[in-house]
Amino acid sequence: MPGADSVGALFDRMRTGISSCKAISDSSVYPEPFYASVFNDSFQLIEGFSKLESILVYCLNGILGPSIAQSENTVFIFSSTKGNIDLLVPGQAPAAATYLWHTAQKIASHFGNPNKALTVSNACVSGIMAQNLGHDLLKSGQYKQAVVFGADLASAFVVSGFGSFKAMSAEASKPFDKNRTGINLGEGAGALILSTEPGTFPVRLTGTGSSNDANHISGPSRTGDGLLIAIKQALKEAGKTADQIDYLSAHGTATPYNDEMESLAFADAGLSQTPLNSMKGYFGHTLGAAGLIESCVVLESMKQELILASKGFEENGVSGQVNVLRENKPQRIQTALKTGSGFGGCNAASVFEV
Repeated sequence: MPGADSVGALFDRMRTGISSCKAISDSSVYPEPFYASVFNDSFQLIEGFSKLESILVYCLNGILGPSIAQSENTVFIFSSTKGNIDLLVPGQAPAAATYLWHTAQKIASHFGNPNKALTVSNACVSGIMAQNLGHDLLKSGQYKQAVVFGADLASAFVVSGFGSFKAMSAEASKPFDKNRTGINLGEGAGALILSTEPGTFPVRLTGTGSSNDANHISGPSRTGDGLLIAIKQALKEAGKTADQIDYLSAHGTATPYNDEMESLAFADAGLSQTPLNSMKGYFGHTLGAAGLIESCVVLESMKQELILASKGFEENGVSGQVNVLRENKPQRIQTALKTGSGFGGCNAASVFEV
């Protein structure tokens, strides 16, 4: 979220209802005005790094020290949907920088990590699946720390792609609302460090799940059965039941099919009464970074014991019974569930515990 360079600063802006989504008129990106959250022209690039790479370096600088970054017991895991696709030049062979693995390794090498960096690119669940991969690698004993980082830009390729689906809204998005009209895109980066050692705030990632409903390349299963599988997997690994989830952070893109599908999956999972929000109204859909940025906000919610309102929600517009918050809700959060879904029918879930 532009102007918020730490999860604490981001959370403070969200607490007061500030959104960075705005109307954008830029014919070099898209011929029609669209709503999105983007970095302004004053953003400073780092010499030798693209815009995407610069955002990642700034993000990781805020949380990463050499003792972790340079350890052979640390793995770097990068999540993105399109990476440096804005560097593609028509009629020319792709430069190395456009390959996701190249970006991952460049960032890991910049921070002095000796290991081969890993990349997860699976549409909009990339961020959640990257942190889940980190969890699995630590659980297996292969590493002691996982630095999970993700980023995407609202490039011309991305904006035109969503425009071709008629999925973008010409106004602020309204996840789960009766009058929702589509997605607001966003650009940004998020990162977290998973460790086998306890930190200053004792939160743990205890359950993970993923699935593919194999319904359609762009449309999710209408019944939410794929997402339900991922949720059940995550709850089972965490050893939790639905009634033990205090807070549910949904994907909530504000598109008709996604929100409807999620509501059905949540109801079938026994989460109808669980306080729920979508963060897309605050900083848009950040694609491969969404799961990470939103997970960081979930952790901050657990720390500050406050569930944020689902910005843009006024009147229920889905058939599955869900408890979407219209106002901030002070609450002690012992266990939280973060979910995501994306193109190709992919679904993922993570359970966090204090």
